[in-house]
Amino acid sequence: MSKTKLLPIFKKGLWENHPTFRQLLGMCPTLAVTTSALNGLSMGLAVMFVLVFSTFIVSLIRRLVPAQVRIAVYTIIIATFVTIADIFLKANFPQVSKDLGPYVPLIVVNCIILGRCEAFASKNTPLKSVIDALGISSGFLWGLMLLGSIREFFGSGSIFGITLLAKGFKPLIVMILPAGAFLVLGFLVSLINFIEKRMKKC
Repeated sequence: MSKTKLLPIFKKGLWENHPTFRQLLGMCPTLAVTTSALNGLSMGLAVMFVLVFSTFIVSLIRRLVPAQVRIAVYTIIIATFVTIADIFLKANFPQVSKDLGPYVPLIVVNCIILGRCEAFASKNTPLKSVIDALGISSGFLWGLMLLGSIREFFGSGSIFGITLLAKGFKPLIVMILPAGAFLVLGFLVSLINFIEKRMKKC
């Protein structure tokens, strides 16, 4: 399959079908773990790993799974890769695993992953499914990193733990609280909707 046919599939997840800012999916980790850019990056990469491999397997066996049990089968496949991701983080990045808390195991019920398995991977080839998964998860990744960076910058004056503001900076404590997540998310959704409208007029 040519790159010209695969590229639009990938690009949709980055903007047009962005899971966080356009579809408002995966809100639990989006709001809960984005207290820092590192947490956003870590959760985004974990979701990318699970989504890519889950959709690949689902696409491979799509003609073998009876329709009546497909959701249960998809859930088992997703849970397998979530377990791998969780064990990997605990073994190699214990502090990151602790910071993300229960939200890594909860990837099992993330509607982004089950949704792509059901809506796309179960109806398309493995290659298309992987490209779609990479696009959607990349969109989710940059969304979480952006949200986490903004909250960390205003909440502690740093990004990825690197101090950017002078010592006299007074952090906005609300940014590292749940309320801060809602405020920043609402602002970003509004901004992206505004940009989208401007793009359509041009």
